[in-house]
Amino acid sequence: MNWKLVLAILTCNILFMSSSYTMLIPFLPMYLTMDLGVSEDNVNLWSGIVFSASFLVSAIMAPIWGRMADTKGKRLMAMRASFLLSVSYFLGGIVQTPEQLTLMRLFQGFASGLWPMDLAIMTLYAPPKKLGFCLGVMQGTLTAGGVVGPLLGGILASAVGMRYSFFLAAAALFTNFLIFTFIIKEPPVDKASAKSEEAAKKPSVSPWHMPLLRNMLLCGTLVQMVILILQPVITTYIAKLAGPLPNIVFVAGLVFSLGGIAGAIAAPFWGTFGQRRGFFRAMCLGMAGAGISMIIQGIPDTLVPFAIMQFVGGLFFCGIHPSINAVLANNTPASYKGRIFGMLFAAQQVGSMAGPLLGGLIATYLGMHWVFAFSGLLLLILSMAIHQHYRGLRGC
Repeated sequence: MNWKLVLAILTCNILFMSSSYTMLIPFLPMYLTMDLGVSEDNVNLWSGIVFSASFLVSAIMAPIWGRMADTKGKRLMAMRASFLLSVSYFLGGIVQTPEQLTLMRLFQGFASGLWPMDLAIMTLYAPPKKLGFCLGVMQGTLTAGGVVGPLLGGILASAVGMRYSFFLAAAALFTNFLIFTFIIKEPPVDKASAKSEEAAKKPSVSPWHMPLLRNMLLCGTLVQMVILILQPVITTYIAKLAGPLPNIVFVAGLVFSLGGIAGAIAAPFWGTFGQRRGFFRAMCLGMAGAGISMIIQGIPDTLVPFAIMQFVGGLFFCGIHPSINAVLANNTPASYKGRIFGMLFAAQQVGSMAGPLLGGLIATYLGMHWVFAFSGLLLLILSMAIHQHYRGLRGC
């Protein structure tokens, strides 16, 4: 298959996947109270349980699915993830109790793994000189889905109710399953070169024995933690900055989405920049810019400068993940890409669990400003560490 056609198809696939997820997650508290009978006193507890239920399971299963992708086929694992995720969303639309919804989220964690398979398939189809561009487009699409999803979810929840949102998400993921079944083909791998490559690297192919791969997985964990560290408190903080506005929910949602809009615009640029100037350089610049933006963002006491820095931060954040993905792709044997992207996904799930918890603790005991300061300083330290260790390499 032509790599441009594969990129176009996977872009649609990622948009369906990302928007389906973000169409539902922000509105789970509403679903718990309005449809599942949870009281206002208990909704925060149940929201936390339901939100985090899938992360632990997916972190455990992602490396297993990745290993199976390298032995059974990456397309087959993408089909598995798409179909099981569509089933999970359908089940989410028919549950009657919060306990059943929690079980659905646990099953969803078991089913997950579509994004790392998309990455593995694209890195095998993409020409080496177009890898950065392809990964940038995919990251931009993932971010765009995070903007489109909540908007669509809010409209559907208001118009027809949350259950129909689950059914629409199920239909979108089942469409992805059909695409992988009838259109996408298994990526071509030169078996002879793959065997020789695997044999040459077998003693040290584990990321725990390769400092570069191990460090990239650690970076993926910490960056994901920073991205989600504001999740539990950001809308409340925006409402505090905005003051008594009549349409505060809309304003909070708009300001929150500015980072995603910026990321969707800038991600392809970062991919191209990394391809030309080096992915380590792109990674360091993205981390440094995002870190400085977050520190500045914690200073204002009014909404407008905060919103501006939310947009600026989005311009830099979107350059980090594509660079990590490209470094992993360029330093991993073709027959091992499923496993390494599965491990990266698992690492990011750990960051997704740690981020909201850490952000809530810092905000509770030190104040919101310290959440921004901590996150920004962590990104700056990461940027300097990567620059110090890999400044002589281009990451490809």
